[in-house]
Parts: sequence; structure tokens; C-alpha cells
Amino acid sequence: MHVENHHINRSGWLRAAVLGANDGILSTTSLAIGVAAASTTREPIFLAAIAGLVAGALSMAAGEYVSVSSQSDVETADLKKEKTALETQPEEELEELTDIYIQRGLDKKLARQVAIELTAHNALETHARDELGINKITQANPLIAAFASAVSFIIGGLLPLLVAIFAPIKEMVFYQYAFSILFLAFSGVLAAKAGGSHTLKAVARICIWGTIAMGMSALVGYLFGVQTT
Repeated sequence: MHVENHHINRSGWLRAAVLGANDGILSTTSLAIGVAAASTTREPIFLAAIAGLVAGALSMAAGEYVSVSSQSDVETADLKKEKTALETQPEEELEELTDIYIQRGLDKKLARQVAIELTAHNALETHARDELGINKITQANPLIAAFASAVSFIIGGLLPLLVAIFAPIKEMVFYQYAFSILFLAFSGVLAAKAGGSHTLKAVARICIWGTIAMGMSALVGYLFGVQTT
């Protein structure tokens, strides 16, 4: 039997994991760079990085859970509405399904037959998939998304935190930027491999926007920071 391994199966957790890791790297590094640009001591940089890491992980988890829960609520409401329609208006729903298959290229007779057979097999699942675009592979899972987002944020944020601890204080801004670009590029490669997308495009996209974000953070630090001794 020929079995295909599709990348869409990973879309639920992959999006949250990639977003969390990239945000962990970028936001923690940006905080460290902003403070480093305004300070000559290590303690404020470390405190900013650790605070950003903890707050960011909790925020990402909460935000992802609320966001995906909202999506799940919408899907549940639509499925409930569709179930009621199938019970009260079965013929109208059958015609609606037939029209969908006609628009996808089947002639009217075949479309009708396909609609009848799929409705007999599992009417709600068929309408959820072909009318609403909801299926088990892409259906929202708030807990998995929140967990993947928080864990990946922590992993991503630990990297600039280690740089804040061990990098020379005088060149902290440059070390943070250089290492974060390497981390972001590596993250982009992993995401591209896991998702089956173009590696160079993924890396270029994340590095360009990461550079802009960190550059703005450094500028704020230089303009509004007060150097301490």
C-alpha cells in the first residue's frame, strides 16, 4: 500500500511551536538589546531577559489558548447549526452538497450520487469537511497549541538569556544580534523542514524581520537610555 506523509498533519502544533520559538528568541533578544544599549552593567540585561522569558511564555500560552479556543467555539457552533439543518432540512442540505460537487467539476448526476452516498455514510462529517472546511487534521486543539507555544517560547528565550549571562558586556548588543540571527535562521530551517516549505525563503523572511525588530529596540535603548556606571 502506498502511504503518503503529508505535512498538513503537523499544521496544528507546528504553527504554535514555530511562532513560540521565534517570538521567544526575538522578544527576549530585543529586550536584552534595548537594555544593553542603555546600560554598562550585566544585571539589568539579565533581569530584562529573564522577566521577558517568563512573562512571554505565560502570555504566549494564554494568548494561544484563548485564540484557538475561540476558533474551536466557532467550529463547534457551526457543526451544531449544520447538525440541526441536516435534521430539519435534509433535502435542502443534499442539494447544497450536490452543488458543491458540481462546482468542483462533477456533472450533475454524478454529483448527486456522490452526495447521496456520502450523506448516507456520515452526513455531518461530509458537510463539515466539504461545506465548512472542518476536518480532524486541522481542527483546533487549544491545549496542544498553548503547550507547544509556551514550551517553544521558553526554548527560544533561553538562548538569548545564555548570551546575556556569558557574552562580554561591552559587545553585548552585537553578540545578542549575531547569535539571535543564527538562532532564528536555525529555527527557520527546522520549520521549513518540518512543514515541507522552501528553506531559503523561510530563513530570509525571519532574519529580515528579526533584524528590523532588534534594530528598533537598540535604537530606543540608545535614544532614551541612561548609561549607568
